[in-house]
Amino acid sequence: MLSIIITSYKEPKTIVKAIESFLNQDITEKFELIVSAPDKETLDIAKKYAEKHKQLKIFQDPGKGKSYALNLLLPKLKGEIVILTDGDVFVSRNSVSEILEKFKDKKVGCVSGQPASINSKQNILGYWSHILTHAAHKLRQKRDKQNNFLECSGYLWAFRNNIIKRFPLDVAEDSIIPILFWKKNYKIKYAEKAIVYVKYPTNLKDTIEQRRRAMQSHEKLYHYAGDFPKMKSFSNEVFNFYEILFFPKSIKEFLWLFFLFPVRFCTWILANYKFITKKEYQDAWKRVESTK
Repeated sequence: MLSIIITSYKEPKTIVKAIESFLNQDITEKFELIVSAPDKETLDIAKKYAEKHKQLKIFQDPGKGKSYALNLLLPKLKGEIVILTDGDVFVSRNSVSEILEKFKDKKVGCVSGQPASINSKQNILGYWSHILTHAAHKLRQKRDKQNNFLECSGYLWAFRNNIIKRFPLDVAEDSIIPILFWKKNYKIKYAEKAIVYVKYPTNLKDTIEQRRRAMQSHEKLYHYAGDFPKMKSFSNEVFNFYEILFFPKSIKEFLWLFFLFPVRFCTWILANYKFITKKEYQDAWKRVESTK
């Protein structure tokens, strides 16, 4: 049995594509597809699909955040493997089979898919989204081949059920759960052919805020696992920047790459400032309007 959860918040425009991308998968085993959202608009659309597809279930969460909703759902899940994704993305037709292939190894606890940007490369912010997803892909690919720890992407990832009973609310779930599996001697693998298509922010304010919140959501990891092999850090970005040096194909793209570094540096400063001033990350729904 397989459980697939789409967590969503006020995403009636994108939930259709998210649902259909899973209904169109070639899934041979029995599965349940759960759409979790606090708002009526999103759930009303999901209910129309549930009328035609018995695998689809509706769950109205209280609107306190993704991890909070997942904690309510975990005891209800029937699947041995749980796949998590969001209501504002969609996945490639082979995603489920690629993820399940990794779990044939009983020592695998978590599997990450590969985010791919659907933004245009013809503007600087869209180009940055392609650079950053490429860099993350190369880093996961490298660590996967070395059988080292890797963080999963919250846009598409999966884990073995009934091993971790609860998601912490003050840290990124796609980072802390793989760490908890790793500490239990499970492998974390990368299904690079399981593509999840993501629209990234289209204005600088949303770009910085999304990245700042993502960075800040990792600060409490040391509280749960002080000795974990950290992937997302400013030093890692600096020492692995060579992965993106060959990405630009024109002078304009090299200039855009050059401008990315000060923006990332400022974002790390903002993330650390929030942490130092005790404005810590807490699980909550935060809409980034330009990604919808």
